[in-house]
Amino acid sequence: MIDIKKIEQDPKKVEELLKRKLYDVNFDEFLTKNNRRKELIALVESNKAQQNSLSKQVPVYKKEGKNVQEIFDKVKQLAQENKQNQEELEQLEKYCFDFLKVLPNLPDEDLLPGGKENNRPIYTYKTKPVFNFKPKDHVELEESLGLIDYERAAKISGRGTWIYKGLGAQLEWALINFFISEHLKDGYEFILPPHLLNYESGYTAGQFPKFENDVFFLKDVEPRKFLLPTAETALVNLYRNEILKEEDLPRKFFAYTPCYRMEAGSYRTEERGTIRGYQFNKVEMVCYTKDNESDQIFEEMVNKAKRLVEKLGLHFQISKLAAADCSASMARTYDVEVWIPSMGIYKECSSVSNARDYQARRGMMRYKDKDGKVHYCHTLNGSGLATSRLIPAILEQNQQEDGSVIIPEVLRPFMGGLEKLSPIKK
Repeated sequence: MIDIKKIEQDPKKVEELLKRKLYDVNFDEFLTKNNRRKELIALVESNKAQQNSLSKQVPVYKKEGKNVQEIFDKVKQLAQENKQNQEELEQLEKYCFDFLKVLPNLPDEDLLPGGKENNRPIYTYKTKPVFNFKPKDHVELEESLGLIDYERAAKISGRGTWIYKGLGAQLEWALINFFISEHLKDGYEFILPPHLLNYESGYTAGQFPKFENDVFFLKDVEPRKFLLPTAETALVNLYRNEILKEEDLPRKFFAYTPCYRMEAGSYRTEERGTIRGYQFNKVEMVCYTKDNESDQIFEEMVNKAKRLVEKLGLHFQISKLAAADCSASMARTYDVEVWIPSMGIYKECSSVSNARDYQARRGMMRYKDKDGKVHYCHTLNGSGLATSRLIPAILEQNQQEDGSVIIPEVLRPFMGGLEKLSPIKK
């Protein structure tokens, strides 16, 4: 949630920043009602103070033999006025909250405005692989190597799903184990969160109410629960409604979970195979920081994601996203994008984002400094990494003329020392 003080102090600047996210808003009506809300808060508090003061005079009047009816009449009048003021205040509080809760986060001022067309690559690793033979795409390789079964997955679940089998399942699990081991080396705390989350978790993460249709809700379950679309949604709620100590920050976590999303594949060529589906595996990083340390932690998380793909030996790039391509909750995002040769495009395998205090305000995640002053935390998240686009990249970039695929060296210890995947005999 955007700090209301920023809107009060410079509404035009906030409007201009939100336009960079292609979000048009005018704060005139909101500011008028917000000013009235603040007036009513002052009136209600003043009224209560008067009632308390008058009530304290009752025993004094009685002791002095004075008529207390005038006091009772005045207190009754003030109570009636306060009832009306509080009813109006409740309506205005709801209006202001409903108005603020759907606003996206403000983008950092150095981001270019607009969407994907204004994303800018800022780092490239290795060069695009060149083949002296006709290369296969990842779906052909998955089938010839016996790694994934799409037909049986469609039979038991539906389109937009797949089954890892045999060495395919081992390769998927090797990736997850490799990521886990690397994060443990870096001192991040390992979390295995629940996959069913409550509505407040989606609200704090900034996914609700606007993006409720992007997740799977359980029917006929109260209170409402949904399947987590990313472990970020769970991890960013760990300290909801809590106040941490300054010395406890930063807190660094990672989690492994499957992720469940409504955005199934469109079945175009660029969405074939495991590129997009209802369910995929991901290792996710989330950090809680002090408000003056989040830029430093952001760079750390970007470098962590970068090193993971570098260790896999894959050609990839890092892109700085334009304002409107950052998700609604984020102020800043860098995408780590791996090259898929058959598609001739880069596909994101990690997004590292800084939400600044947006999620913390929604979830009341705070910390107290040494002077006793309470601040909102900053929250950051990053994939470390998602696997469903890495396997296509590994298969396509590492394929050999005989149809085999070289396994990245860092994954071999998790695959019993196996160095390559070979076509299955039919």
